[in-house]
Amino acid sequence: MEYIQLNNGIKMPSIGFGVYQIPLLMTKQCVLDALAIGYRHIDTARNYGNEREVGEALIDSGISRAEIFLTTKIYGADSYRQACQYIDEALNKLQTKYIDLMLFHWPSGNITETYRAMEDYYKAGKLKAIGLSNFFIHDFNTVISSCTIIPMVNQVEAHIFHQRKVFQKDMNQYGIKLEAWSPLACGKNNIFGNLILEKIAKSHRKSTAQVALRFLNQKGIAIIPKSIHKDRIKENWEIFDFELTNDEMKEIELLDCDCSLFSWYE
Repeated sequence: MEYIQLNNGIKMPSIGFGVYQIPLLMTKQCVLDALAIGYRHIDTARNYGNEREVGEALIDSGISRAEIFLTTKIYGADSYRQACQYIDEALNKLQTKYIDLMLFHWPSGNITETYRAMEDYYKAGKLKAIGLSNFFIHDFNTVISSCTIIPMVNQVEAHIFHQRKVFQKDMNQYGIKLEAWSPLACGKNNIFGNLILEKIAKSHRKSTAQVALRFLNQKGIAIIPKSIHKDRIKENWEIFDFELTNDEMKEIELLDCDCSLFSWYE
């Protein structure tokens, strides 16, 4: 297990298990499988509709709550009071006294008041870290101009085809860590059959997916892969027993298109 230290000193596992679009009836078992494999970071959201199932899995796993890093997200609320309600509902559904990382899911609603509520819950110890998701420069600056606590994380689309080189530097100026949703690009651009990845994977006796994930990991980007298949969940986890060389990293850097692969994003 490798960790990334956030700007408040909290250590976050550098890989997490995501539950976006996992069928509700499968969520609990998938989380239990991930925890049994070794994952200690679980990533959910209010909008995913499966916080309750995630909470049940964490309890049924028998693993100490202190060993698990739990991330969830809320959308922008219309008011401070509504944002507090969203956070309370997350705590209730997840059946936990605190959340390790709460992210502001998308720029929406009253950005300033939603983030202010997150800050207050952070100060109260109910949120151990707070951050953003899908916040780019304009909306990011809205938060920065009014916040009293600098976000610790910004979770965005990031993968070998959209490596976020400039954006990562922008976030680094504030000590904010980048986290990748869809780190395997949802299989787009024939990522699993990419010839460069295949060549590198063969030399390490790894899969192309593992090479793609390891690349982001070595770039200091936290990753949130997702799968409903236990063998794939395990495969995504097993990326810490090899290291890409500088030349291999440079080869993969050339795959960067510097644009989203999703027409609805950005």
